[in-house]
Amino acid sequence: MDVVWDADGPLTARQVADALDSRGLAYTTWLTVLSRLEGKGLLRRERTGRAHSYLAVGSREDHIAVLMQQALGQADDRQAALQHFARSVSPDEADALRRALEGRG
Repeated sequence: MDVVWDADGPLTARQVADALDSRGLAYTTWLTVLSRLEGKGLLRRERTGRAHSYLAVGSREDHIAVLMQQALGQADDRQAALQHFARSVSPDEADALRRALEGRG
């Protein structure tokens, strides 16, 4: 996902594979990974000539927010989990949270 998020536009599977070539995986493996990410709603596939291009559905920050919501949803005591989280952030992050909660975000 980082490769797709960091791209200036849609990428083909070959471009993703080339960007991550150091991993030594087969091209077909990259096609499978991209297909699964599309199935999870993280990527959108578009036809580009004979190939397909992939584009992130949301930003990295959107995805992280969803992950945070999912993690919070697993807590038996959501308020306690939020309190623990709030105590773990830096003062600057706490200010950003305050601004977001006040709608100044």
